[in-house]
Amino acid sequence: SVMGKGGESSSSTASLRSGAAGGVKSGSGVAAVVSSEVLIDGVWYDTSSFKHPGGRVLSYYAGRDATQAYHEFHQRSAKAAKFLKTLPSREAQPSESESSKDGLVRDFDELRMQLEKEGFFKPNYAHTVYRLAELAVMCVAGVALWMQGYKAASVVMIGIMQGRCGWLMHEGGHYSLTGNIKVDRALQIFLYGTGCGMSASWWRNQHNKHHATPQKVGYDVDLNTLPLVAFCKDVLKSSHPTALKAWLKLQPWLFIPVTNQLVGFGWQFYLHPRHIIRTKNVAEMAAFAARFAIIGALTYALGAGNTAALYLATNTVSFNYIFLNFAVSHTHLPTLQKHENTDWVRYAAVHTMNVHSSWWCNWWMAYLNFQIEHHLFPSMPQYRHPIVSPRVRAMFEKHGVKYDSRGYLEAMYDCFSNLKSVGDLAFTG
Repeated sequence: SVMGKGGESSSSTASLRSGAAGGVKSGSGVAAVVSSEVLIDGVWYDTSSFKHPGGRVLSYYAGRDATQAYHEFHQRSAKAAKFLKTLPSREAQPSESESSKDGLVRDFDELRMQLEKEGFFKPNYAHTVYRLAELAVMCVAGVALWMQGYKAASVVMIGIMQGRCGWLMHEGGHYSLTGNIKVDRALQIFLYGTGCGMSASWWRNQHNKHHATPQKVGYDVDLNTLPLVAFCKDVLKSSHPTALKAWLKLQPWLFIPVTNQLVGFGWQFYLHPRHIIRTKNVAEMAAFAARFAIIGALTYALGAGNTAALYLATNTVSFNYIFLNFAVSHTHLPTLQKHENTDWVRYAAVHTMNVHSSWWCNWWMAYLNFQIEHHLFPSMPQYRHPIVSPRVRAMFEKHGVKYDSRGYLEAMYDCFSNLKSVGDLAFTG
């Protein structure tokens, strides 16, 4: 089976087609599509003079239909619609859109429209308050456990609380907490900066590239993980140093005790602070300052050695909580090569997967066990994914597309089996 083997390519996917970025001739009398154009709602827009705030992510859809991606990323942004109107444009032929060519994409557009009418994209303030209150309670409980002498339980509680700051900031980054972009960004900056010691703006830039083209080599930044770990054979090279090959062979055993910590602390103390300094992001600097003020108070109360040990232990719990649950939903799935493309719906169907719904898993993974729904509707409040799931499954079944949902332990096994197979391949060359 291709599923569960991250080193495999999904070239057998029915919707796969060669990229059109080099320019494509349509029928007689139809203008050529050039590499700087993207198709949105039946109009070709020339983006050659437009500097996208998200970086090169716009080029991922060059010469292609970006309608679904545009609406999912910019549903709540009046600024995006305003910018779009300023770009040079021309009308497209009806036959050029994905929805006109593909019944699954057409049904997705109809389902999304229906869900929007039914209010599924509207934020729920009560749910947001509940999620924030949960973090506050966990923080207080962690401190209380420490003061009562239950230090191991305190470490676990605070570590999971920090991880859940990461889950909630993720929703803030998709603007699904309050629906107000400024408020959600402020919440994200606080949760990620103070709660996790990381940069919200760095995360948004990288994460949106992942959402645009999940599991596409050279595009999805979540595949650019060397030298610490390799999730697919496509990133391997025979020229890798022997030491790196030996490291990758051991990656399934190093992933939990070593790799996740190297990634997390590398983000906290190098990659993210560097980004904040380079971009002169004052709000994120303030969030970091608040975090270090808390660490300073702990140092005064507990001493430097105890504080360092507590920081190391709680973040080890946090990093593994976040990175393990990320890895089960993507890393072992099929990849696309640079010259291959598919549509928005099949990116979600083939290159993400769900973990079976249950009360504990929905809480533990903060509804991100519904990765298919999340990639189809990233701006939808995540707690609504279990409600939407049966309708997505029915749409997939109608078109003969697999709705990939696995048990938690099964998905974890697939994840580590993939780490082993890719590591073995790296070692043997």
